Order: sequence, then structure tokens, then C-alpha cells
Amino acid sequence: MKPGCFVALCVAGTLSMPSPGAQTHPVQVGYCTPLRNIEAAKAAGFEYAELGTSELAGLSDADFEQAAVRVREVGLPVPVTNLFLPAAIKVTGPQIDRDQQMTYVRKAFARLSRLGTQIVVFGSGGARRVPDGFSKEQAFQQLVEFGRRIAPEARANGITVAVEPLRREETNIINSASEGLELVNAVNDANFQLMVDFYHLASEHEDPAIIVRAREHIRHLHMANPQGRVFPRTWDEYDYAPFFASLRTIGYDRRISVEASTKDLPTDAPQAIALLQRAFRH
Repeated sequence: MKPGCFVALCVAGTLSMPSPGAQTHPVQVGYCTPLRNIEAAKAAGFEYAELGTSELAGLSDADFEQAAVRVREVGLPVPVTNLFLPAAIKVTGPQIDRDQQMTYVRKAFARLSRLGTQIVVFGSGGARRVPDGFSKEQAFQQLVEFGRRIAPEARANGITVAVEPLRREETNIINSASEGLELVNAVNDANFQLMVDFYHLASEHEDPAIIVRAREHIRHLHMANPQGRVFPRTWDEYDYAPFFASLRTIGYDRRISVEASTKDLPTDAPQAIALLQRAFRH
């Protein structure tokens, strides 16, 4: 998933990285990882871990208690989680079960609240995939209705749900940030908002200017180098400039999580973190 954040400066018609001494936005850099890797994420220098909601919700009560103690002892915050819904909990199509949805959501949110989680990323491509032959318009309305039902539950737990547009290879509805914004506007609840994953935006060839249009609703970001979905490491490895120029325009100052593969976390993580931190300097 996701590449690093950079602010492109025009110098004699060329793009360059921001200067090292420039002012920095207080953007935190985190890492999307399973619970088992939380110590490694801390050791690599990340400021927070973005754990999987479904992993945490699926634990037994005893195992969750142990996980909560472990997170506290490691000392790495979990302000964001992803992987919201297991594929078995459908939110579109003829087989949705609202009681099953809400039982899961309430359990998940209660647990995340105990960890101090503030943002839950709603990608869940399998759960939201529209079955063949089912109306896309009806599926969209099901997502709107789901959003309206879960937003008050999120609010009660100090959580905001942020829908994640996913590339078409991963699901067949809400594939662009523009479509994500349409869903957010239709749900019309302060606790149901938008996140943007650069990997998916680049895969769908979406204009990064959507960042400016959606500025009031963006709550989180994911990053990866789209060439291999690996850790972003250098400014010139991919054309990151337009995306980060848009982020600069809106003064984005929240969080950005690296969601990418690596064969050498101790080496790649510091490069990605430095890259992302420099990206928000101006």
C-alpha cells in the first residue's frame, strides 16, 4: 500500500524534496500490522500501530485482555485500526443480517474503545462486495443504511469510521475517493468519514485533486509505493508529488500509515518514516 508523503517544491521548473530545515506538520507515521508484530513496529520507530479490527474482535475475552495488557506494556498507541469486517459479515446483497452486523460492530467498538482507538478504517472488500446480479444502486443504499446504523455506535465509543475506497481488484463498489465521498455525503453523519489510500488512488488512476474536494471529510491516509505495494523509500521512485501537493494545500495534519510489504523492516521502516516526515515539511 502506501508511499511516503512529500511536498513538491518547484525550483526552476523542477521538483525537489522540501528542505530539511523547513517547518513540519505534526503528522504521525504509523504501521499497519497484525498484533504479533507490535513490538517490531515499535522498535522500527513508528509512532503508532494500526492493528486489525477483525483480529481484535475475534479474540476470546481472555486473549483480548492479554492483548490489551501487551499493547499497554509495549507502549505503542493504537489510535487507528483497519480490516473492519470479516468477509463473512456481508453488508451488501440479499443475504445481509443486520442483527449479526450490529452484534459484531458493538463488540468491536467496545474493545477498540478500551485501546483508545479513534479511527476505524472501513475497507473490508469481501464484506462489501456486491454479489453478481445484485443491483449496484441497491447495494449502495445498503451501505448508506449500514453507515447510518453504525455511526451512532461509533460516536458512543469515541470512534469515527472512515470508509476506504479500494481498487477494483479488491471489491466492486466504492473504488475511488470520489465514490467514497459520495457515500460519506449520503450517510451524512460526523462519525462516518473518508480515508484515502495512495496505493488504491494510484491503481485507479484517480486525480489527486480529489483530496482538495474532500478536504472536510478526510480523516486518515495509507501509503505504499504502488510499484510492488512495498515500503516507500525515496522521493524519486514514484510520482508522489501531486498527491502530497494536494495534502499540503489542505494542511493535512493527522496520521499516515504505511500499509505495505517489506522483506527488511528494520532497514525499510526508518527510510519510509523519514520520507513521510520530510513530505509534510514546507
